[in-house]
Amino acid sequence: MKQQAAGMTFIEVFVALFILASGILGAVAMQTAAKKGSFDAMQRSIASSLAQDILERIRSNSADNATLVLYEGTFGADAPDVPANRCNTAGANCSAAQMATNDLYEWTELLRGGDAKIAGVNAGGLVGAIGCLDITGQQVAVVISWEGRTETADGGSGDCGTKDKSRRQLSMTTFVF
Repeated sequence: MKQQAAGMTFIEVFVALFILASGILGAVAMQTAAKKGSFDAMQRSIASSLAQDILERIRSNSADNATLVLYEGTFGADAPDVPANRCNTAGANCSAAQMATNDLYEWTELLRGGDAKIAGVNAGGLVGAIGCLDITGQQVAVVISWEGRTETADGGSGDCGTKDKSRRQLSMTTFVF
């Protein structure tokens, strides 16, 4: 009787290593895609929070339509000037116009990432954020545009932010009474 050799051949070992390497590369690719998706979700969450922030500031200060129109404009492209009266202490006696100026300063700083600094440089917020406020009567439309990590079809509308394939946009409309 002939005795057969036991063990794996070189080809079997090579096939097993190929399958293992393919699985590891697939897991790495999946992790990379998950991190990109997580970053994009975080950016959208920040944009939603910033839109709610300015809407609450407007609601807190809107005594009449004359005050509402003070909030209209495009913000975030340039660093804002610090208001003369910051209106951020309990004893500050500010008019509605001064409060609107302070609100827009603080909101623009948030858009530009001023809430988190590393070595004096803004490190928070959205990437390349632009905020647009449009007031029509008592209707307030907030549009926030920012740069996404990957290219896609530009779903942005209007003139808020630079139109390109990396632009992301969030839009909210509400009434302030």
